[in-house]
Amino acid sequence: MKIYKNLYWSIISPASLFHTWDIFKNDKRNRLDVANFEFNLEDNIFKLYRILKNETYKHESYVGFWIHDPKLRRIHKATVRDRVLHHAIFRVLNPVFEPTFISDSFSCRINKGTHKGVKRLSRMLQTVSRNNTRHCYALKCDIQKFFDSIDHDILFKIVSKKIKDEKVLKLLKEIIESFNSNQSNLFESKGVPIGNLTSQIFANIYMNEFDQYIKQNLKVKNYVRYTDDFVLVSSDKEYLINLIPYISKFLKDSLKLTIHPKKIAILKYTQGVDFLGYISFPSHTLIRKRTKRRAVRKINEKIILYKNGNTEKRKLEATLCSYLGALSHANAYRFSEKLKNDYFLSVNNPD
Repeated sequence: MKIYKNLYWSIISPASLFHTWDIFKNDKRNRLDVANFEFNLEDNIFKLYRILKNETYKHESYVGFWIHDPKLRRIHKATVRDRVLHHAIFRVLNPVFEPTFISDSFSCRINKGTHKGVKRLSRMLQTVSRNNTRHCYALKCDIQKFFDSIDHDILFKIVSKKIKDEKVLKLLKEIIESFNSNQSNLFESKGVPIGNLTSQIFANIYMNEFDQYIKQNLKVKNYVRYTDDFVLVSSDKEYLINLIPYISKFLKDSLKLTIHPKKIAILKYTQGVDFLGYISFPSHTLIRKRTKRRAVRKINEKIILYKNGNTEKRKLEATLCSYLGALSHANAYRFSEKLKNDYFLSVNNPD
């Protein structure tokens, strides 16, 4: 296994931090905290550089808020200074760990993502079913309170297998320990905050242990994962059922994670396999009904804001285009046309 010993300067150098800033600010120019940081950019970047160079960096507090995505989630937002550092760390760590990940994990990776994950699963289902000429089943699971349950000590030990730069490890430990979820107790520190870029790569590093167990130990050929949602595909239903205890034991013993007891399902391909908001059938792909309802609600909310002068038309159009883009990956022509027609009628209606 390749190890890395001299990464700290690649993260903390002024050139790295300024380059990271240019990437970080791209889609955040209108945000007040970002604008305030940029107002004294050089001073802020060099101040960050000095405390990193002197190894006196301490992560600042988070601001917490709730979002619907589509379920209710608690987001923890770091300061701009800390988020710039998160991006700098991600830029260096991602090339280190990316080659170790399996090809069928799709969360927060370059040239991966939701739609490619759904397409990959669809190809697996078609292959295993031999184009719907034999039975095909999918074992679908997700992990209970995943981000809140990531164990700090286990995560740090996994990272330390490849990273041998003590300064980088000290910095990573500071970031990992900057947050504790309500799953923590006196003896165990747990949780990484939804909202940190570092949490995305930490999640992939953590779950790569599970991916490798599935592929190397259980020898599962057809497996796909997106963050904490994963699916195994087989023509043998009993085979999938028999895997559940092994999966549960590994997650509990090795990663201190628990499969959500209400989200273990054996799905028959002909009845539809629900994954990442899409439902795959042998002849077509549908979008979830609640996704449709959310699209209608979100677009109507933006239309009202626009008519009241509280948002720009380009932002309203961006919302519509985002949903139309998601619908383009499913057999949803009629619903897409309905969204467009309702949008144009509402926007052009003087009332």
